[in-house]
Amino acid sequence: MRTIATLAAGAALGLSLATAAAAQTVLKASHQFPGGKGDARDEMVQIIAREVKAANVGLEIQVYPGASLFKPNDQWNAMVNGQLDMSSFPLDYASGKVGAFSATLMPGLVRNHDRAQRLNSSPFMKDIKAKIEKAGVIVLADAWLAGAFASKKSCIRKPDDIKGQKIRSAGPTFAAMWQQAGASIVSIPSNEVYNALQTGVADATDTSAGSFVSFRLYEQVKCITAPGDNALWFMYEPVLISKKSFDKLDKKQQDALLAAGKKSQAFFAEATKKLDDEMVASFKKNNVEVVSLTPEEYDAWVKIAQDSSYKRFADEVADGKKLIDAALAVK
Repeated sequence: MRTIATLAAGAALGLSLATAAAAQTVLKASHQFPGGKGDARDEMVQIIAREVKAANVGLEIQVYPGASLFKPNDQWNAMVNGQLDMSSFPLDYASGKVGAFSATLMPGLVRNHDRAQRLNSSPFMKDIKAKIEKAGVIVLADAWLAGAFASKKSCIRKPDDIKGQKIRSAGPTFAAMWQQAGASIVSIPSNEVYNALQTGVADATDTSAGSFVSFRLYEQVKCITAPGDNALWFMYEPVLISKKSFDKLDKKQQDALLAAGKKSQAFFAEATKKLDDEMVASFKKNNVEVVSLTPEEYDAWVKIAQDSSYKRFADEVADGKKLIDAALAVK
């Protein structure tokens, strides 16, 4: 009798555990950045995963860093189609699908971290987020990264300094500016830049401060132009979730995700300011020359951008000029 009762209890427990496991919803999060090495974008996703787990709402997030699940440029379509649930994603990577997204990597549009935070609640970003959601994706956490540009050959301060160099550009707006200044463009994602510099496919690159450190680009360049007070390069890299995936969750799970997104965003708002200093320290430690733009040099680059990036964006995107004007209106 005892054996039968024990077996029955065991079977009931097994059934209970199986039911609990079946009730657990698992979301997959993909990004291209190194995992477990202090990259703040990976940490944003990890924070959301930890917070959601702690909320105990039957939701788990599995994180796949280092482009181990999807290639960087494939993540947008995968989220739109519901094949991928979440990503820490450079929005400009999807500018081929939604042209307006190029405004989130536009030379001279942000300039400093404080202004980036003010942009988040501006009509400019309200328009951008409406376009993101219309495409089938939702923003969980905002993230703006300052960036830099570096070369194996020489420091890049004035437009003339880039002439004749092969530069990897993060997106079409910067590519247009570099081309206007006399460079040729190498089109690859940030996780392939190290090899491109090492093999001579590229002479120079622009990318975020976080990527310059986490991809160890200090091993391949001679001089870097850091953000300083006149950052030409800023990029919007939010944590996103597929609308299809979000809509399948119950209210408690959705609320837990949104709350986790706010914590993740608050973490990053502090972390991003430190990334610039960490980048400068890392490059100096590795004997790379570090410079930053003077206001006059910054203005010279913005003039090049106005004649190339801004003009092309206004011509090619239906409400392009309106978006640029809205961003520039943020004080």
